[in-house]
Amino acid sequence: MHMMDWNTYRQQLAAGVSGLGKLSPDTVRGYAQLGQAGAKTNHLDAKTRELIALGVAISLRCDGCITVHANEARKHGATKEEIAEALGVAISVNAGAALVYSTRALDAFDAAGET
Repeated sequence: MHMMDWNTYRQQLAAGVSGLGKLSPDTVRGYAQLGQAGAKTNHLDAKTRELIALGVAISLRCDGCITVHANEARKHGATKEEIAEALGVAISVNAGAALVYSTRALDAFDAAGET
């Protein structure tokens, strides 16, 4: 059993974005152009871009991004093992960011004692 019905959610999300596109077409068109920009350089293949997108998606905690990019990664031939490795990199970077920002929290604490 899955955590949620990702396929239905992806369809609902597409419908919601379509509705937003009717209200604000330039916003959605601009977003689409951002998504297509990387593909034009051809430095990375589509599967690699989708693996990166999944790592970013979990970092941003975006279920919409997760369902869209998991689906696209599968379409471009990504294996579950490749996705797990990409997610492991994202987990590591997020842990590293928390470590770095922990030093900032301690610095702020020390600075508060100087007032």
